[in-house]
Amino acid sequence: MLAADTLSIVTMEIVDNAVMAAWPGAMDAGLGDTRFWIALVVALAAAFVVAFPVNRWLIGRGRGHALMHDHHH
Repeated sequence: MLAADTLSIVTMEIVDNAVMAAWPGAMDAGLGDTRFWIALVVALAAAFVVAFPVNRWLIGRGRGHALMHDHHH
């Protein structure tokens, strides 16, 4: 299962990091800076949108989280 979820995790991390790097001042902002938190929310939302189809594809092929669903029945 870990290897199957790797594609989803890598996709989300690439998008998240790309948005944070591209957002002006996000990488220099501290935890108390609103700019950091807004950029983080936008980055995670974008990463979710991009990773969602990847997860659907994995589940549709019996990979990723679908492996865990077999253990619940």
